Amino acid sequence: MAKPKLALIPCTQGYFYSSVLPSDGSGDFRGGRSGKATRINSQGLIEEVDDGVSRLNYPMIDGKVVGCPHHILEPQRTNIATYSEDYGNSSWIKLNGTVSTNVTTSVDGSVNADLFLPNTTSGVHALRSNIFNQSSTASHSWFVKANGYNKVAVRESELVGNYASFDLSIGSVISTNQNASIVNFGNGWYRLTLVDTTTGANAQTSIVVLPESYTSGNPLVNWSGDGIKGIYVFGTQVEIGSYPTSYLKTSSSSYTTRSAETANGSGDAATFNDSEGVLMAEISKIDISQSLGSLFLMKDLDNSIRLNFSTSNRFNFFVKVGGVNQVDFDTYNYELEDYNKILVSYKLNEYSLWFNGYKIFTDTNATVSSGLNELKYNDFYGNTKQVQYYNSALTDSELEKISSWTSFSDMAQAQQYSIK
Repeated sequence: MAKPKLALIPCTQGYFYSSVLPSDGSGDFRGGRSGKATRINSQGLIEEVDDGVSRLNYPMIDGKVVGCPHHILEPQRTNIATYSEDYGNSSWIKLNGTVSTNVTTSVDGSVNADLFLPNTTSGVHALRSNIFNQSSTASHSWFVKANGYNKVAVRESELVGNYASFDLSIGSVISTNQNASIVNFGNGWYRLTLVDTTTGANAQTSIVVLPESYTSGNPLVNWSGDGIKGIYVFGTQVEIGSYPTSYLKTSSSSYTTRSAETANGSGDAATFNDSEGVLMAEISKIDISQSLGSLFLMKDLDNSIRLNFSTSNRFNFFVKVGGVNQVDFDTYNYELEDYNKILVSYKLNEYSLWFNGYKIFTDTNATVSSGLNELKYNDFYGNTKQVQYYNSALTDSELEKISSWTSFSDMAQAQQYSIK
């Protein structure tokens, strides 16, 4: 089978996405990000990277790194929870409990996680943030580890109705009246998220420790701690948005912002063949509520091949030549938050679209664009495991092979499924 002309296989960090092929660097994606950001490294630890550096994020299943890394692109987000790792700071309200700082190893591998210890007073036991302005739906997230108590809740302050309760012994959501999630980060640590629809200038976030007798429903429970057991806490984040993104540290009373990430400018006129070719991307969206997101092979918007990821798992395949649509195809049949191998083969009157080894669309009456000279992401936020471009047509059996997995275990690992 032919060798790809361009190959992006995540293997190095840099400014920005480095392609393996072409070897002269002309296939590298340019772009970047303003502000530091974090990734999950090969040891499964959260690691901060510098302003503008791309991020190789390693997948985790059941708290362990499994498989190869992917590049990540995220939208602009701001953490409005201040002193996100310093619960001893006076801005954090300790309701019926005390905090001991830097007592155990956190999810970044440092001894910088704090212990919240409920006292023996009967009442609600919680850590509550300073007041902030929650202007829209926000994702409240905390890294938490049990130290004797396994049941906790995340609330928009401990007095407001929106909540999600969790069982840290088995890593599950117990009860919620909003959207909630729990992710295993290993070594007993979980990231707990509540998507909160409450808005207002006097918003807060809190983690509430619950008695083992708690089973479901409103977690405002009056009870007495034993003064010995507690929970470890680290990395609180509140961000305006309907899903959580990677962790942003705040180390003072100021907020921390990570700008939207971009990746463009891969390839040139010598890389791409106007008359025929194949483009494949193994890719996933961060969240299906995103309204935009595309991967373009293009000269300009009027002369382009566009793989478009829309809302509610809607996928569009467009081809424009001279501003006129040559191909316009929609499908709702694929979970775009999962990794999919999406492939388009193009040639005069011979277009085909493949998903995960299956040909799902053909068009035998479409012309091709001229002057193709760039591969770029446009408003796409998600994960990329690989991109390949071939500058010649391939057979259906070759296209099936490129867009498939080699085995069931390979597919399960790619989709981050647990095999029990």
